[in-house]
Amino acid sequence: MTPGAGKPKKPAKPQRKPFLLRLSPELMAELKGWSAQEFRSLNAHIEYLLREAVRRRKGKDGDSPEDAP
Repeated sequence: MTPGAGKPKKPAKPQRKPFLLRLSPELMAELKGWSAQEFRSLNAHIEYLLREAVRRRKGKDGDSPEDAP
């Protein structure tokens, strides 16, 4: 019997791309404090904020505000 036979395979995680972000020390301090209050890592909090900004930009039904009549 081969190793791992019969075990269900884990679904592949979506690929994440590393991205260098330069921030002022003041903004970094604000984000670190905010992320600590929300019990998130700094990276997770920045990702959350970006997702929320994109969601708001698209609007409720996924259309961007510029496409609205």
